[in-house]
Amino acid sequence: MKVVAYSVKPFEKEFLAKANQKKHDITLIFNSLSLETAVYAAGKQAVIVFTSEDVSAPVIDKLAQLGIKYITTRSTGFNHIGQHAAAQHGIKLANVPEYMQMQDIANQTIKNIDQWEIDKSVGKACICASGFNAHNKASN
Repeated sequence: MKVVAYSVKPFEKEFLAKANQKKHDITLIFNSLSLETAVYAAGKQAVIVFTSEDVSAPVIDKLAQLGIKYITTRSTGFNHIGQHAAAQHGIKLANVPEYMQMQDIANQTIKNIDQWEIDKSVGKACICASGFNAHNKASN
């Protein structure tokens, strides 16, 4: 799968490379995701973000226009992600479901991409499993 990872710190590169084992074509960039930098996702299927990213509805709209189908965050938190906008575009979301060491975070991030690539659920890492979809269904 073609992926772009935003806000990658120098020390994270080794962890992500080790977890990936050259399975996915991942572009690692230092820039944070924003409306202006979303263009780096062109031609990719997935985006890897961190809690400091702007993953608001306008950014998700732009990512959807660029063909992004998946967003995974390298964190347990996901309040920085416009979940409703992602759901409207059919973009699947995942996080790191529990606090972990750096290598484990990288491993879980790549595992999320691995599962999506073979069209499987990411299990407890699925943000929708955290109650977002159940809440939406109840309010409709």
